[in-house]
Amino acid sequence: MDSNKRIVYNTLAQHLRAVLSIGMSLFSTRYILMALGNSDFGIFSLIGSTVAMLGFITNALVVTTQRHLSFSHGAGQESETKAIFSNSMFVHLMMGIVLVIALMALEPILFNGILEIEANRMASAQHVYFVVILMLFLSLITAPFRALFIARENIIYISIIDTLDGVLRLTLAILLLYVNTDKLITYTWMMLSISVFNLLAFSLYAKRHFPETCLLPQRKDISKQTIMKILDFAGWTCYSTGCIIGRTQGMAIVLNSFFGTIINAAYGIASQVLNSIQFVSQAILNAMSPQIIKAEGKNEHSHMLSLAQQSCKYSFLLLALIVIPVSFEISSILTLWLGKTPSTTAEICRFVLITSLIDQTTIGLGIANQATGNIRNYSLTINTIKVMTLPIAYLALYEGYGLSAAMWCYVIVEGVCALTRLPFLKYSAGLSIRKFARQVFAKLIPSTLCILATSYLCTHFIHSLSGFRFLLTVMLSALAGLVCIWATAMDKQERETALRIIKNKS
Repeated sequence: MDSNKRIVYNTLAQHLRAVLSIGMSLFSTRYILMALGNSDFGIFSLIGSTVAMLGFITNALVVTTQRHLSFSHGAGQESETKAIFSNSMFVHLMMGIVLVIALMALEPILFNGILEIEANRMASAQHVYFVVILMLFLSLITAPFRALFIARENIIYISIIDTLDGVLRLTLAILLLYVNTDKLITYTWMMLSISVFNLLAFSLYAKRHFPETCLLPQRKDISKQTIMKILDFAGWTCYSTGCIIGRTQGMAIVLNSFFGTIINAAYGIASQVLNSIQFVSQAILNAMSPQIIKAEGKNEHSHMLSLAQQSCKYSFLLLALIVIPVSFEISSILTLWLGKTPSTTAEICRFVLITSLIDQTTIGLGIANQATGNIRNYSLTINTIKVMTLPIAYLALYEGYGLSAAMWCYVIVEGVCALTRLPFLKYSAGLSIRKFARQVFAKLIPSTLCILATSYLCTHFIHSLSGFRFLLTVMLSALAGLVCIWATAMDKQERETALRIIKNKS
């Protein structure tokens, strides 16, 4: 299968997986809440979120392992690929053991003064805590195998397992309604069984299909130099992720300082809306990331930058197809979904969605930077800019400029961050800013204006359909946008590739 087909199929697989997972997640949450009740559901959410704060470490290790595996595989260095996997597995094991010990040591502190839990549920909550720690350990052990599949571009298998994960969660959530034992403890063990399923599904398949790479760490394979290379890259990836999480959560604290808890409800809803639709652009980034890194590993530097530019263009356009019409119709969508919401919810949603869209304009350059390995300076520059949102927004609110001013600070800082990637990649990777502007920015304008115009016309001239007008707005805007993307955003070669894939499928 050629690279273009693989990107398309992997992207489609992730889209299908995301749609199914979101639908199953909504139903699973409903049944779990019915089975556990508000109190026990709150206990599991509280403990789960307390441990899950460390989840970004797992994500950083996955990104690190995938980058080094893709690079060495692209360079044809199979011995290096084996070494990376073995040492990465060792790092994950050691990290898992350290985190388990640290979290076990924190247990008395958390349950005797920090976490507010009813006395009659304290024993069950502690039981849940220990099982959730084991789930975190299993996710860390699963991470290298998942990274191996991404590096080998077997995204379809990942999508299948993630979909089965959602099916299992929904099935167990329904079964939980008929359980007569302590449902909180039973549910926790059910979730642990799914973690075991994921580990077995990835590890056994990887062992069978990638036996030359998938080797368990042995003493002779452990290399201090390789481990330090992995930890250095993972450390700066953690810094990047920590900055993003810090900005997201910090913004909630800043807004709470001036507007109280009502604004947090609105901000939380906006974050859920973003998470529900961001998979559209994330799919194309995940599909293209291994090829961008492999191209650099093959020393095909210009091809690597070309792929990075394509990922910027298409991640923006795919997200714009949904974000723009949803921004126009956000009030009716929120009313239909949640009923009455805080008055500022729609406004915050629009700002959050626009910010995400701006980030996509140069997001692929971040993957290009990972490919070159120059992650320290990039992380310090780009993600420190993101964190600057907090003091700037706080200052705007302190001076009395109001919510809109604070959210505009959020948007503007993201814009500065997106533009900063250009000179950074120019000096670190030889990116031509003029070429990028011509091949990316110029190609985005016609399609963006087309989607904007269609959304505007739908919302200003259609006043019926009993609250379901947003479906027509989204469909018509997406259709008009796709036509415009085909005509103006895609070059001749990209259209020929798309036609060839369509003909082969028909």
